[in-house]
Amino acid sequence: MNDWLEQIRWNADGLVPVIVQDHTSGQVLMLAWMNRESLEQSLSRCQTVFWSRSRACLWHKGETSGHVQNIKSWRVDCDNDTLLVQVEQIGGSACHTGATSCFYRQVADQDQ
Repeated sequence: MNDWLEQIRWNADGLVPVIVQDHTSGQVLMLAWMNRESLEQSLSRCQTVFWSRSRACLWHKGETSGHVQNIKSWRVDCDNDTLLVQVEQIGGSACHTGATSCFYRQVADQDQ
């Protein structure tokens, strides 16, 4: 069924980083972590479910805010150690601050 799952190279904590990208605009919305269980739940729900490293529990994105992410496609990088999930962001905000993307702060100009 999902043979690609067997190819994922989990880190020492049993996690894999997941880049979440808007499927229409290509904007990077956030970076989160998944373990095997959260990945399987994401596949079955067709919505993102992550592993919260700070709370040590599963976290269904939008469970409290209503800002869910409907999964449109999955990609794995060439080393099988990072996932890219393209989503339809419902509710307008991926970041817990209310921003569209977690990457809203610019730290340096391109020329620097």
